[in-house]
Amino acid sequence: MSRRSEASAGRSVADAGAVIAMLHTVPALAAPLAELAAEVRPGARILHFVDESLLQDTIAAGGPPPHVLRRVVAYAGYAEESGAGTLLVTCSSIGEAAERARPFTRLPILRIDEPMAEQAVRGGARIGVLATLATTLGPTTRAVERAAARSGVEREVVPRLCDGAFEALRAGDGARHDALVLDGFRQLAGKVDVVVLAQASMARIVGEAGGGVPVLSSPRSGIAQLAGL
Repeated sequence: MSRRSEASAGRSVADAGAVIAMLHTVPALAAPLAELAAEVRPGARILHFVDESLLQDTIAAGGPPPHVLRRVVAYAGYAEESGAGTLLVTCSSIGEAAERARPFTRLPILRIDEPMAEQAVRGGARIGVLATLATTLGPTTRAVERAAARSGVEREVVPRLCDGAFEALRAGDGARHDALVLDGFRQLAGKVDVVVLAQASMARIVGEAGGGVPVLSSPRSGIAQLAGL
Protein backbone atom coordinates (compact mmCIF):
# COMPACT_ATOMS: atom_id res chain seq x y z
CA MET A 1 0.00 0.00 0.00
CA SER A 2 1.33 3.46 -0.92
CA ARG A 3 1.96 6.10 1.70
CA ARG A 4 -1.00 8.10 0.35
CA SER A 5 -3.27 5.06 0.48
CA GLU A 6 -2.12 4.32 4.03
CA ALA A 7 -2.94 7.89 5.05
CA SER A 8 -6.36 7.70 3.42
CA ALA A 9 -7.11 4.37 5.04
CA GLY A 10 -6.01 5.69 8.40
CA ARG A 11 -8.25 8.72 8.03
CA SER A 12 -11.20 6.52 7.07
CA VAL A 13 -10.72 4.49 10.24
CA ALA A 14 -10.34 7.66 12.31
CA ASP A 15 -13.50 9.15 10.81
CA ALA A 16 -15.60 6.04 11.31
CA GLY A 17 -18.48 7.19 13.47
CA ALA A 18 -17.70 10.88 12.98
CA VAL A 19 -20.71 13.05 12.12
CA ILE A 20 -20.67 16.35 10.22
CA ALA A 21 -23.87 18.39 9.93
CA MET A 22 -24.70 20.73 7.06
CA LEU A 23 -27.49 23.29 6.94
CA HIS A 24 -28.76 23.99 3.41
CA THR A 25 -31.36 26.39 2.07
CA VAL A 26 -31.03 25.01 -1.48
CA PRO A 27 -31.82 21.25 -1.54
CA ALA A 28 -29.77 20.61 -4.69
CA LEU A 29 -26.52 21.47 -2.88
CA ALA A 30 -26.73 18.53 -0.48
CA ALA A 31 -25.49 15.82 -2.86
CA PRO A 32 -22.48 17.63 -4.43
CA LEU A 33 -21.30 18.96 -1.07
CA ALA A 34 -21.58 15.50 0.45
CA GLU A 35 -19.35 14.19 -2.35
CA LEU A 36 -16.74 16.86 -1.63
CA ALA A 37 -16.93 16.12 2.09
CA ALA A 38 -16.24 12.44 1.39
CA GLU A 39 -12.94 13.48 -0.21
CA VAL A 40 -11.67 15.35 2.86
CA ARG A 41 -13.38 13.30 5.58
CA PRO A 42 -13.72 9.74 4.22
CA GLY A 43 -15.68 7.57 6.58
CA ALA A 44 -17.55 10.43 8.23
CA ARG A 45 -21.35 10.47 8.17
CA ILE A 46 -22.89 13.60 6.70
CA LEU A 47 -26.11 14.80 8.30
CA HIS A 48 -28.15 17.19 6.16
CA PHE A 49 -30.67 19.77 7.38
CA VAL A 50 -32.57 21.39 4.51
CA ASP A 51 -34.75 24.43 5.22
CA GLU A 52 -35.67 26.55 2.21
CA SER A 53 -37.72 28.90 4.37
CA LEU A 54 -34.55 30.31 5.92
CA LEU A 55 -33.58 31.77 2.55
CA GLN A 56 -37.13 32.71 1.60
CA ASP A 57 -37.60 34.66 4.83
CA THR A 58 -34.19 36.31 4.42
CA ILE A 59 -35.04 37.44 0.89
CA ALA A 60 -38.42 38.77 2.02
CA ALA A 61 -36.84 40.74 4.88
CA GLY A 62 -33.85 42.00 2.88
CA GLY A 63 -31.51 40.18 5.29
CA PRO A 64 -31.72 37.53 8.01
CA PRO A 65 -34.56 38.44 10.42
CA PRO A 66 -34.20 37.57 14.12
CA HIS A 67 -36.10 34.31 13.83
CA VAL A 68 -33.59 33.02 11.24
CA LEU A 69 -30.84 33.49 13.82
CA ARG A 70 -32.90 31.60 16.38
CA ARG A 71 -33.49 28.76 13.96
CA VAL A 72 -29.79 28.49 13.07
CA VAL A 73 -29.11 28.14 16.81
CA ALA A 74 -31.83 25.48 16.97
CA TYR A 75 -30.31 23.55 14.06
CA ALA A 76 -26.94 23.63 15.80
CA GLY A 77 -28.68 22.10 18.81
CA TYR A 78 -30.26 19.39 16.67
CA ALA A 79 -26.87 18.66 15.10
CA GLU A 80 -25.20 18.36 18.50
CA GLU A 81 -27.96 16.05 19.73
CA SER A 82 -27.35 13.89 16.66
CA GLY A 83 -23.67 13.51 17.52
CA ALA A 84 -22.25 16.03 15.03
CA GLY A 85 -18.95 17.69 15.78
CA THR A 86 -19.63 20.78 13.68
CA LEU A 87 -22.36 22.52 11.67
CA LEU A 88 -21.47 23.89 8.23
CA VAL A 89 -23.90 26.55 6.98
CA THR A 90 -23.86 26.33 3.19
CA CYS A 91 -26.01 29.40 2.40
CA SER A 92 -24.12 32.69 2.12
CA SER A 93 -27.31 34.74 2.50
CA ILE A 94 -27.61 33.54 6.11
CA GLY A 95 -23.86 33.46 6.73
CA GLU A 96 -23.92 36.47 9.03
CA ALA A 97 -26.72 34.87 11.04
CA ALA A 98 -24.46 31.82 11.35
CA GLU A 99 -21.69 34.01 12.78
CA ARG A 100 -24.07 35.66 15.24
CA ALA A 101 -25.30 32.22 16.33
CA ARG A 102 -21.84 31.07 17.46
CA PRO A 103 -21.97 32.48 21.02
CA PHE A 104 -25.27 30.70 21.64
CA THR A 105 -24.16 27.14 20.93
CA ARG A 106 -21.40 24.82 22.05
CA LEU A 107 -21.17 23.32 18.56
CA PRO A 108 -18.73 25.03 16.18
CA ILE A 109 -20.59 26.73 13.32
CA LEU A 110 -18.74 27.28 10.04
CA ARG A 111 -19.62 29.48 7.07
CA ILE A 112 -18.95 27.84 3.72
CA ASP A 113 -17.72 31.11 2.21
CA GLU A 114 -15.20 32.24 4.84
CA PRO A 115 -12.19 30.45 3.27
CA MET A 116 -13.14 31.88 -0.13
CA ALA A 117 -13.08 35.40 1.32
CA GLU A 118 -9.59 34.77 2.72
CA GLN A 119 -8.41 33.49 -0.68
CA ALA A 120 -9.88 36.52 -2.43
CA VAL A 121 -7.90 38.92 -0.26
CA ARG A 122 -4.71 37.17 -1.34
CA GLY A 123 -5.77 37.36 -5.00
CA GLY A 124 -5.22 41.06 -5.64
CA ALA A 125 -6.12 44.64 -4.77
CA ARG A 126 -9.45 44.75 -6.65
CA ILE A 127 -11.90 41.97 -5.85
CA GLY A 128 -15.09 41.43 -7.82
CA VAL A 129 -18.06 39.91 -5.98
CA LEU A 130 -20.73 38.39 -8.19
CA ALA A 131 -24.10 37.31 -6.78
CA THR A 132 -27.57 36.39 -7.99
CA LEU A 133 -29.26 37.66 -4.82
CA ALA A 134 -28.98 41.07 -3.19
CA THR A 135 -29.23 39.34 0.19
CA THR A 136 -26.02 37.47 -0.64
CA LEU A 137 -24.13 40.31 -2.32
CA GLY A 138 -23.98 42.40 0.86
CA PRO A 139 -22.88 39.63 3.27
CA THR A 140 -20.21 38.32 0.88
CA THR A 141 -18.87 41.82 0.25
CA ARG A 142 -18.64 42.39 4.00
CA ALA A 143 -16.99 38.99 4.50
CA VAL A 144 -14.26 39.97 2.03
CA GLU A 145 -13.84 43.37 3.69
CA ARG A 146 -13.48 41.74 7.13
CA ALA A 147 -10.97 39.26 5.74
CA ALA A 148 -8.92 42.17 4.38
CA ALA A 149 -9.08 43.92 7.75
CA ARG A 150 -7.89 40.78 9.53
CA SER A 151 -4.97 40.57 7.11
CA GLY A 152 -4.14 44.25 7.55
CA VAL A 153 -4.39 45.04 3.83
CA GLU A 154 -6.46 47.46 1.78
CA ARG A 155 -8.72 45.92 -0.83
CA GLU A 156 -11.34 47.45 -3.10
CA VAL A 157 -14.47 45.33 -3.51
CA VAL A 158 -16.46 45.69 -6.72
CA PRO A 159 -19.92 44.13 -6.26
CA ARG A 160 -22.22 43.10 -9.12
CA LEU A 161 -25.70 41.60 -9.04
CA CYS A 162 -26.85 39.24 -11.80
CA ASP A 163 -30.48 40.29 -12.00
CA GLY A 164 -32.87 37.48 -12.87
CA ALA A 165 -30.36 34.63 -12.52
CA PHE A 166 -31.64 33.35 -9.18
CA GLU A 167 -35.23 33.45 -10.38
CA ALA A 168 -34.25 31.52 -13.52
CA LEU A 169 -32.53 28.80 -11.51
CA ARG A 170 -35.46 28.54 -9.11
CA ALA A 171 -37.77 28.14 -12.12
CA GLY A 172 -35.63 25.29 -13.44
CA ASP A 173 -33.97 27.27 -16.24
CA GLY A 174 -30.34 26.47 -15.49
CA ALA A 175 -29.18 27.58 -18.93
CA ARG A 176 -30.54 31.12 -18.47
CA HIS A 177 -29.06 31.28 -14.95
CA ASP A 178 -25.65 30.30 -16.29
CA ALA A 179 -25.85 32.76 -19.19
CA LEU A 180 -26.71 35.66 -16.88
CA VAL A 181 -23.94 34.77 -14.43
CA LEU A 182 -21.41 34.42 -17.23
CA ASP A 183 -22.46 37.79 -18.62
CA GLY A 184 -21.96 39.36 -15.20
CA PHE A 185 -18.58 37.66 -14.88
CA ARG A 186 -17.39 38.98 -18.23
CA GLN A 187 -18.37 42.51 -17.28
CA LEU A 188 -16.31 42.22 -14.09
CA ALA A 189 -13.34 40.26 -15.44
CA GLY A 190 -11.53 43.17 -17.06
CA LYS A 191 -11.90 45.43 -14.03
CA VAL A 192 -10.68 43.27 -11.14
CA ASP A 193 -7.86 40.94 -10.13
CA VAL A 194 -10.08 38.11 -8.92
CA VAL A 195 -13.80 37.29 -9.07
CA VAL A 196 -15.70 35.77 -6.15
CA LEU A 197 -18.89 33.81 -6.83
CA ALA A 198 -20.96 34.65 -3.78
CA GLN A 199 -23.25 31.60 -3.81
CA ALA A 200 -22.34 27.92 -3.88
CA SER A 201 -25.02 27.40 -6.53
CA MET A 202 -22.99 29.61 -8.91
CA ALA A 203 -20.00 27.26 -8.93
CA ARG A 204 -21.50 25.45 -11.90
CA ILE A 205 -20.17 28.15 -14.27
CA VAL A 206 -16.52 28.01 -13.14
CA GLY A 207 -15.50 25.73 -16.01
CA GLU A 208 -16.96 28.11 -18.59
CA ALA A 209 -15.60 31.34 -17.14
CA GLY A 210 -12.67 32.74 -19.08
CA GLY A 211 -11.07 36.14 -19.35
CA GLY A 212 -7.77 35.41 -17.66
CA VAL A 213 -8.91 36.31 -14.14
CA PRO A 214 -9.07 33.79 -11.28
CA VAL A 215 -12.58 32.71 -10.27
CA LEU A 216 -13.27 31.62 -6.70
CA SER A 217 -16.28 29.62 -5.55
CA SER A 218 -17.12 28.43 -2.08
CA PRO A 219 -17.87 24.67 -2.27
CA ARG A 220 -14.39 23.16 -2.44
CA SER A 221 -12.60 25.62 -0.16
CA GLY A 222 -15.54 25.70 2.23
CA ILE A 223 -15.62 21.91 2.54
CA ALA A 224 -11.83 21.82 2.94
CA GLN A 225 -12.35 23.41 6.38
CA LEU A 226 -13.67 20.06 7.55
CA ALA A 227 -10.32 18.35 6.99
CA GLY A 228 -8.77 19.77 10.14
CA LEU A 229 -11.69 19.06 12.46
